Amino acid sequence: VEETKLLLKLYDLLKAKEFQTRIEGVSLLLDLCKRSPRLISNNIVQIFDYFIQRICDYNKKVKQRALEVLALMITMLRGGLNPVLIRLVEAVTSNLNSKHVGIYAA
Repeated sequence: VEETKLLLKLYDLLKAKEFQTRIEGVSLLLDLCKRSPRLISNNIVQIFDYFIQRICDYNKKVKQRALEVLALMITMLRGGLNPVLIRLVEAVTSNLNSKHVGIYAA
């Protein structure tokens, strides 16, 4: 029950209208990866349905934070990313030509 509430909160934050709230959702995802990587791995497809949208977010701050968090998550989740790897590569690749220094660096 506790895990379900956390996931619902995460989904709500990641799909929020305000960019600060979406950034908060990305930060919560990183925190959950650190505290409970198994929870994230077990729900990876549903979580990344929302998270990949943040990697392609129209707000540069959200996009940059999502890319930075992704870099940290890769080492924590390792093989748990396999079900979403193709979609993830497509989303990251779309940011390679960014003129924004922070996004390009991330």
